[in-house]
Amino acid sequence: MDTRGLLSDAVERIGQGVHRLLAGVDHDVLTFRPDQEANTIAWLVWHLTRGQDAQIADVYGLEQQWTAGGWADRFGLPFSRADTGYGHSREEVAAVDVPADLLAGYYDATQEITLARIASTGDADLDRVVDTRWDPPVTLGVRLISIIDDDVKHLGQAEYAKGIALRALR
Repeated sequence: MDTRGLLSDAVERIGQGVHRLLAGVDHDVLTFRPDQEANTIAWLVWHLTRGQDAQIADVYGLEQQWTAGGWADRFGLPFSRADTGYGHSREEVAAVDVPADLLAGYYDATQEITLARIASTGDADLDRVVDTRWDPPVTLGVRLISIIDDDVKHLGQAEYAKGIALRALR
């Protein structure tokens, strides 16, 4: 397996996890909070998708699916179109109150673009500097791993929250 295959496999596994997580969940599970400061499943899936979408668009010079695909309008959230959820308050977390099929659709659209860009990325491209605000500067390869790492962490948080919600809501 080559580098593109490894990166694609990781992204595909996140997508599979998102679909397993969202399968059969209702509004109460999506919006459940183990405590008033915790993130909801709906917010976590929206946030991991927004992060992937914003960062892939940035490093490949694309418009985000959030706006290009009309997802911002479909979600109708009370945030700026550039918002990815970083630093949200508990009230902002609660505002992400959308159905599972909308979350899955946005993730799928974002994943499709991510996989297409990875497929067109050669090993030499991974050394391209995409962010000079860090020391050392961030390369495309490092950014792609960072996106995957963030998504896996947030997916795990959402899976944990689902387990708590299913037990608490019995």
